[in-house]
Amino acid sequence: MDRLRRTRMNPNLRSLVRETYVRADDFIYPLFVKPGEGIKTEVASMPGVYQMSLDEILKECEVLQALGIYSILLFGIPAVKDSVGSDALCDHGIIATAVRAIKRSFPKMFVVTDLCFCEYTDHGHCGILDHVHETVDNDLTLSISGQQALVHARAGADMIAPSGMMDGIITTLRDALDVGGYVNLPIMSYSTKFASGYYGPFRDVAESVPSFGDRSTYQMDPANRREAIRESLLDEHQGADILMVKPALAYLDIIRDIREASNLPLAVYNVSGEYAMLKHAGNAGLIDYNRVMMETMIGFKRAGADIIISYHAKEVAGLL
Repeated sequence: MDRLRRTRMNPNLRSLVRETYVRADDFIYPLFVKPGEGIKTEVASMPGVYQMSLDEILKECEVLQALGIYSILLFGIPAVKDSVGSDALCDHGIIATAVRAIKRSFPKMFVVTDLCFCEYTDHGHCGILDHVHETVDNDLTLSISGQQALVHARAGADMIAPSGMMDGIITTLRDALDVGGYVNLPIMSYSTKFASGYYGPFRDVAESVPSFGDRSTYQMDPANRREAIRESLLDEHQGADILMVKPALAYLDIIRDIREASNLPLAVYNVSGEYAMLKHAGNAGLIDYNRVMMETMIGFKRAGADIIISYHAKEVAGLL
């Protein structure tokens, strides 16, 4: 028995029998673009994460490719916001302009675009408001979401990721893209997205804090496991190409449930609050930051994730 234990501790054998691996090409790295030039503003709540102007975004893409990261998730922060998020519906808006520039300079970069309105509206919610009920009007928001998808598609997006959690969004986008001639453009659905307290720092970087209330009327109750599975399977039925669980760290059981219920590729979003906790704990000397970060990424993969969207991606790739 002792000899067997020693054999198991041999590093070469450990590598041969390891069940779960993390690779640089498992990751999608979020980027936040805003108008201007020479802008690279670090977000205080998320050390190492920046709002960047397009020229800085292009420099960042070069760094990412050198690390072996060829997939990004692009968020836009417009100069002007209004009640319906008009910048998101414009072929010369911040997202469309950025996508064209990135694809022109880095044709091998796989550009995923966030499709939502919270960054573009002056009220910070994810669509057109129903002022009577003080929430988002689901159907009115669907009516302009197809327009936004076509803006992204015309700019050259490689995949669209609708994060607003509107009922029927996948059907709406698939129909709009198919009619527009983009039948092969994939959709990564935020299929199981919880109304979570882990999103706080993201609203700093994306400048999308709701001006009133919260998003619990159109995001999921964190207590609901069976509903979480139903939501993802419904999006699969409507034509999603990739499913997603967001957040990831507190929902590993949901990741495993959906992995066992569906054969579609499964993404997880390692969200801003999860990132910030590790960063600040590491900076305070409370944890071995690199070790805990890698253990967390292995946990996501072990639970069943194929793709990890994470602000840690550059650091992970550097360690690998």
